[in-house]
Amino acid sequence: MSTSSVVIAARGVEVRRDDREILAAVDLDVLSGEVLALVGPNGAGKSTLLSVLSGDLRPNEGTVEVMGRAVHTYRALELARRRAVLSQANTVSFPFRVIEIVQMGRSPWMRSAELADDQRAVTEAIEATDITHLLGRRFTSLSGGEQARVSLARVLAQTTPIVFLDEPTAALDLRHQEDVMRLARRLAADGRAVVVVVHDLSLAGAYADRIALLDHGRLDAVGTPHEVMTADRVGRVYGLDVQIHRLGASDRPIVLPLRD
Repeated sequence: MSTSSVVIAARGVEVRRDDREILAAVDLDVLSGEVLALVGPNGAGKSTLLSVLSGDLRPNEGTVEVMGRAVHTYRALELARRRAVLSQANTVSFPFRVIEIVQMGRSPWMRSAELADDQRAVTEAIEATDITHLLGRRFTSLSGGEQARVSLARVLAQTTPIVFLDEPTAALDLRHQEDVMRLARRLAADGRAVVVVVHDLSLAGAYADRIALLDHGRLDAVGTPHEVMTADRVGRVYGLDVQIHRLGASDRPIVLPLRD
């Protein structure tokens, strides 16, 4: 991993909707060269926090800086050249072909010196997401998992130093879940910052450098998988008794619910 630096700094972030507190008093740094996993129960505020960090949602209180500058001061094109976002919804209004969807990831670089890198970036994104066989098909004809991989390819083709992935493994089979998380690790090894919302705690434990555990809109813990994922903490936050198994030389945690 390359030497890490803070690329996103969030301080005192609060988000409210209809007088309901979604996020409260969140302080969090995102580092280059790391995979940061946002985990927590349904409704904990994971996707909202990702939206705030990416600049898609302005908080009611607090500040977010991207590369040392307040995120809300960026023009849309400037921000698109610094961070790419994979949202949960992979909706497309028109029946574009898959190759066209991936090429859309290059739109922030139109009329720039990076235009020459378009074909390389698109080709690498296609190969990384295993969608070569889908290129001629219409996006609207694909399964949910196939659409998720195509949408991820579009994000990768954007070639930004910061990548946000909101539940990228949700619609995928076991093999492609592992592929996506390995890809996140490769991006981090190249020096990029990767923020990923994950529901599978064992996936987060296996691939993240740090984990931010949210509970009712607040950060319960931030640290390495070994530090954050203890049976007591996970059981308390999720309201479920669990066992933590640590396997192999890496000592990465595997979370198993206790069943009768």
